[in-house]
Parts: sequence; C-alpha cells; structure tokens
Amino acid sequence: MTTDSAGKTARKAARKAEDSTPFRTLARVGYAVNGLLHLLIGIIAIGVATGTSGAKADQSGALGQLAATPGGVFLLWTVVIGLAALGLWQVVQAFLVPAYDPKRKWAHRVIELGKGVAYLAVAATALTFAVGATSDAARSTQDFTATLLGAPGGILLLVLIGLLVLVIGGFFVYRGAARTFTEAITVPSGPVGTVIVGLGVFGYIAKGIALGVVGILFLVAAFTANAAKATGLDGALKALVALPFGPGLLIVVGVGLIAFGVYSFARARYARL
Repeated sequence: MTTDSAGKTARKAARKAEDSTPFRTLARVGYAVNGLLHLLIGIIAIGVATGTSGAKADQSGALGQLAATPGGVFLLWTVVIGLAALGLWQVVQAFLVPAYDPKRKWAHRVIELGKGVAYLAVAATALTFAVGATSDAARSTQDFTATLLGAPGGILLLVLIGLLVLVIGGFFVYRGAARTFTEAITVPSGPVGTVIVGLGVFGYIAKGIALGVVGILFLVAAFTANAAKATGLDGALKALVALPFGPGLLIVVGVGLIAFGVYSFARARYARL
C-alpha cells in the first residue's frame, strides 16, 4: 500500500467515524465534563485565595473532589468516557484537515493532535481515580521535570517545553480577546449568545494566564535546575498568591476558570461537530 493510498484510507475511516452520531454525542459529553473539571478547579482556586481550601487546584484535585461525592464513581466514569471520546474526536479531526495549504494543514494537524493527547491524558488520570487509586499531577510534573534535568540535553528540552506552554497560554489569551473561539460554535442569537460569548472571552483569557504561569515555572525549573519549581497548574495558581494583590488576582483567575467551565457546558450544546 502506497503512502497516498494509506492516507486516503485513514481519511475515509476518519470521515466515517466523524459521521457517527454516538461518537458526536460522546464528544459533546466530553466538552461538558471538561467544563465540570474547570468549574471545580476554579472553585478550589478561589478557596486557596481565601484560605478556605488546601486542595490541589488542578485536574487531580478536581477529580479527587468528584471521587469524594455521592455517586462520584459514576461521575468519574462519565469523565473517563467523555474525555476519551473527545480526545479521539480531536485525533480524527487531524486526519480531516483540508489539504489546500500543506503548511497550514500540518500546523492544524499538530494542533488537533495536541488537543487529543491532552484530553486523553486527563481521561487517563480520571481512570486512575475511577478504579479507586489516586494521582498527583503536581508530583508527576516534578518527576517528569527531574527526569529531563538528568538527561543529556534535558535542560534545553525543558526550556522548549516551557516556551511551548507559554505560547499556548498566549494563544488562549488571544483566542479569548479576539473571540476566535466563536468559530467553533454556533452562537445563538439574543442575550443567550451574548452571555456565552462573554463567558468564553473571560474564560479563555483566565485559562491562558494560568497556562502562562505554568510555562514560566517550567522555565524557572530549567534555569535553576530545580525540578521542585515545576509544579504544574496547582503550583502555578498558588504562585499567584505570592504576587502583589495575589489573592485578588487568583480569585479573578478562579472566577475566569469557572466561566470557562460554564462556557464549556454551552459548547457541549452548540459546538460545530
């Protein structure tokens, strides 16, 4: 089988999967449960800012909160299935990028694959909680960083990762400020659409800020050769508290993450799939 025919076969299989109504429905569930996790992370972040919570302000903290609630196991399995489906949906989209411009095609393909990997990674973490185990995202990030620091060329790779995460954070801020996220949804008319767009703007900017701090912490870890500095989203949000007016800033970011979560609920309904 030639490379061209293999590509056509892959695109044909991807198109068939995309046309599946159950697959589309599960992908929408994925947006909804992703919104739920952001909602919980935002609430935890506000608790950290006000000194009323010591929980992890990241996916593992949010999943731990779900595990501790009545019916938590059901919710966790819903998160696993929804995010796994959404991750696979993004992978499928990577094969369906139009080939009008080869450079743009590969850029979009990498973006879609990156989204898919991110959703699948969170789904894997949720699976850990669903089967009764636990996971610490901050510890995993530190262990990963320590491994890189001990490897040849690891510091350079860690710098590149930090810069990449920083760029992704900037992209989220731009996407929110420029409202380009509306291209992915069918915005309803009237006040409902206005509210959804407003939530998206606030949410994307807040998430971008949080990711930007994560990227900065990776860079700090690289330049100081200290893996403990790379603490993931939890450490990034808690690092904001140490800044001037930090607690207030963290509250704003927490509210923004809640806004992103609510927007994700709307996206589950209005996403163009």
